[in-house]
Amino acid sequence: MEVSRIRALRGPNLWTRHTAVEAMVRCDGDQADLSQHPDFENQLRHLFPGVGSLRPTDRKVKLTMAHALEAATLHLQIEAGCPVTFSRTTSTPEAGLFQVVVEYTQEEVGCLAMKLARDLCMAALNNTPFDVEAAIDQLHGLDEDIRLGPSTGSIVDAALARGIPFRRLTEGSLVQLGWGSKQRRIQAAEIDATSAIAESIAQDKELTKKLLHAAGVPVPLGRPVKNAEDAWAAAQEIGLPVVVKPRDGNQGKGVAVNITTREGVMEAYNTAASFREEVLVERFLPGSDYRLLVVGNKLVAAARREPPLVVGNGKNTVRELVELVNADPRRGEGHATSLTKIRFDDIALARMKEQGYDADSVPAKGARVILRNNANLSTGGTATDVTDDVHPEVALRAVAAAQMVGLDICGVDVVCESVLRPLEEQSGGVVEVNAAPGLRMHLNPSFGKGRDVGEAVISTMFPDGDDGRIPVIAVTGTNGKTTTVRLTAHLLRAHGLRVGMTNTDGVYVNGRQTDSGDCSGPRSARNVLMHPDVDAAVLETARGGMLREGLAFDRCQVAVVTNIGMGDHLGLNYISTVEDLAVLKRVIVQNVATSGVAVLNATDPIVAAMAGNCPGQVTFFGLDSHHPVIATHRAQGKRVLFVEDDQIVCMQGNHSVRIPLSEIPVTRSGAIGFQIENAMASIAAAWAVGVPWQTICKGLATFVSDSHAVPGRFNVFDYKGATVIADYGHNPDAIKALVQAVTNLPAQRRSVVISGAGDRRDDDIREQTRIIGEVFDDVVLYQDACQRGRVDGEVLGLLRQGLEGAKRTTHIDEIHGEFLAIDRAMERLNKGDLCLILIDQVEEALAHITQRVNAASI
Repeated sequence: MEVSRIRALRGPNLWTRHTAVEAMVRCDGDQADLSQHPDFENQLRHLFPGVGSLRPTDRKVKLTMAHALEAATLHLQIEAGCPVTFSRTTSTPEAGLFQVVVEYTQEEVGCLAMKLARDLCMAALNNTPFDVEAAIDQLHGLDEDIRLGPSTGSIVDAALARGIPFRRLTEGSLVQLGWGSKQRRIQAAEIDATSAIAESIAQDKELTKKLLHAAGVPVPLGRPVKNAEDAWAAAQEIGLPVVVKPRDGNQGKGVAVNITTREGVMEAYNTAASFREEVLVERFLPGSDYRLLVVGNKLVAAARREPPLVVGNGKNTVRELVELVNADPRRGEGHATSLTKIRFDDIALARMKEQGYDADSVPAKGARVILRNNANLSTGGTATDVTDDVHPEVALRAVAAAQMVGLDICGVDVVCESVLRPLEEQSGGVVEVNAAPGLRMHLNPSFGKGRDVGEAVISTMFPDGDDGRIPVIAVTGTNGKTTTVRLTAHLLRAHGLRVGMTNTDGVYVNGRQTDSGDCSGPRSARNVLMHPDVDAAVLETARGGMLREGLAFDRCQVAVVTNIGMGDHLGLNYISTVEDLAVLKRVIVQNVATSGVAVLNATDPIVAAMAGNCPGQVTFFGLDSHHPVIATHRAQGKRVLFVEDDQIVCMQGNHSVRIPLSEIPVTRSGAIGFQIENAMASIAAAWAVGVPWQTICKGLATFVSDSHAVPGRFNVFDYKGATVIADYGHNPDAIKALVQAVTNLPAQRRSVVISGAGDRRDDDIREQTRIIGEVFDDVVLYQDACQRGRVDGEVLGLLRQGLEGAKRTTHIDEIHGEFLAIDRAMERLNKGDLCLILIDQVEEALAHITQRVNAASI
């Protein structure tokens, strides 16, 4: 079994709405029919009992090694704790070659699971050992290492519950919530509104204490100290017992509490100084340790924290008791579990020594042995939820502390006998405030009720009803995509929106180009959605990007499908027919929001059929007002666009808007049919996102299809009284549309300059010249700079074959070089002629044509 071309599909894709790993799997010989290995399934289940069903979805399909790989990849992830459910194996036209797709939650985990699954399947086939427990542990460990921690994860989960999209920006905890200008960012339990100054204050415990005291919040007395002797002097001034801690620390590192002796103070100073140069000594407050969580201006959770400890049973040593406690499955390393294992280290031994114990002591039954002075969960402590017990005055002091420091999310540490009474009544106080506090103790406390603190954070960041989304308009199809994208973006800009746009020419943000080249894939789309100055996104969505990575978004507000025809790259990646292409292109329709709209070409049967896949509403457009699809949709009171009396009619129910074609320059007063369709698609998209009709009409009137606005899309030049049209059309359907447009324009003699891309099918290359041979008098064939795998002259030969028996063409030239071919055709033009130039190098060719036109006008 050979596994190759492993791809991570990072968004909705051809197979599923979930993220998934896709691989090409070749099964040669008897691996393509596991019935020839009757012991294989038993051997696989012996190695991995949790492998699940190996049966293909289609019972008529033979069970292959690819199906076994699929099941093993899925269930290895499940056993490792990953919540995955989807998998699929599909045969290709090539015998013995399969596409295997398996959902993942973490990309690296999914890819590793497929590698381990392959090794597992080969071990079962060859009846060799395989340590499946080690494989599962490896996957589980990797998953814990790279997935979001509990604090960040709870906020992201709350965002998803509200329909807010997210994107992880780093391998750590920096996450973007929402898109474009509506985005917000978090890092762990810290939000983008929190200032660096507030965080700096929270780290300076002495400054924090001064500010809280000024705000009337009870705090313990204390001061910074310079050395161990000064620490003992401060302890005597304040009065024993005391707390010694770093001036700016976190997670309780270097903190020692309830110290009563000179030796203890000096040792605690040395420990604290090992973490930070500056050390504080404070009065020890008796009572329990509480963490109060403030989000915004509210107390949302509270927990009583207990330090790590063991309880004697009169039989086991302290070391053994710690091992028994750590055996609790709820305890793990780091923050992935609800509890953390107790650390049995020098700090624990020192704390035990203070109580008269060592590692081999056997505590009496019921005796409590404290292993640390602080109660942080990160060192093995426990937490009990007390949110409902907090006195209103205590809550007010916690909120005042957070606001005085300036923290939007704040962990306020309080020491007092009980949170049932005001702090002032019991000599309690705030001992610390924490930026980016851990949320684990509130989400999954050791005892008591968990609190949905992630939702509290999201409610602070996003008002009710705000899902952090900007309008996303995805455009796909065989032809017309780029013009539709550019015109739609123009209409949205006319509405005052800052528009991010991607297409085959580049990335544009608010009219400024930020990237060049073919940018119709998901990477460019993600960059637009990440840009803070984007109010709406119009994204050309090409087939290649969908196959490589899936969509860049989870859902869109509008999906536009212009048409499906004999387009580019048929025959590649097992997309062999127009029907195959339609299944891929309709992915954007399947992922329209329930409140969104699919804009579909009613006159293209394959596109019109996509309406049944749309979760939202459908708008149909087409030139023919009497087309059955449009007529039916119109009768149902739904949105339609059609042409009537040289006007585009936009209708819903009894309401209609009419826009004369003479007021839409891109259509050349209705002479260019495919531009009318592009205009209708753009109008429908703008209509779907609420652009006013007055603005739509103004935008249509100001959009000109020149080489600046839409380079390479029916750009018209006047050259010595002749008409020159430059277009990037390079597939049979595009050529048909161009020929129809050209025949509607007057001309004494028509000529064309054309080449063919080498990565197209032979028949598609021949078909292009067969079409033009019916209309053009003169044809100039050229061989472009990149033959894409073809030998020299091969494409020209195919183009010539397409012209055999041409009805109209009387003169054929062959030129090696695009610019030479352009020069040859333009030199022959006379007044009243028309020349269609099918360009390959868009920017360079347009510049060359413009230079000749400008020179002729001097």
